[in-house]
Amino acid sequence: MKSICHRLLIKASPEKIYAALTLQEGLAGWWTPETTAKPETGGIARFTFGPDYFKEMKITNLEPQKKVEWVCIKAYEEWIDTTITFELDPKDKGTVLFFHHDGWKEYTPGYASCSYDWALFLRSLRLLCETGKGKPYPDFQ
Repeated sequence: MKSICHRLLIKASPEKIYAALTLQEGLAGWWTPETTAKPETGGIARFTFGPDYFKEMKITNLEPQKKVEWVCIKAYEEWIDTTITFELDPKDKGTVLFFHHDGWKEYTPGYASCSYDWALFLRSLRLLCETGKGKPYPDFQ
């Protein structure tokens, strides 16, 4: 199986980043404004991108200020059953976010595009946590 991995320092507390990763308002501020989510293990978060496409993630693990994990249950075929994990490690100058999107069957154009898009959305997350304003879909590029 293949994985997409990114690591970045965010000049914000783990609490602030965790809220951006779990609360509907936070997720809407960096990924897509059309978000429906509650911070509940076993719950389903829905992320809509335009009129014809959405993703649904089952929330499988929530460790406050430490870890958020989802399993994709609805999206493009390549995404189904992949796992998305955000791990938070507090440091003197902020928090290191280690992101991985695991379970890809092979390297494909969709995989490559997804890796690039995740980098842009993680930049949006950092902007949201550091400045109060992210660049979610459709303005993430």
